[in-house]
Amino acid sequence: MVKINGESVDAAGQTLAEYLSGNNYIIEGIAVECNEKIIPKQKYSEYILSDGDIVEIVSFVGGGQ
Repeated sequence: MVKINGESVDAAGQTLAEYLSGNNYIIEGIAVECNEKIIPKQKYSEYILSDGDIVEIVSFVGGGQ
């Protein structure tokens, strides 16, 4: 199991790109940290999720004054 944003998910063996695409994330509007390291967007299709990984996906929100 992979912990993604605090939730256990059966995503081990998928690439990060496959997981994000399958869960309707818009790549341009997010940042991903795996095991406390930022994963560059160009590496999403190479990074394979493994059992025990801890992933945080952060969405950017516009706003302000």
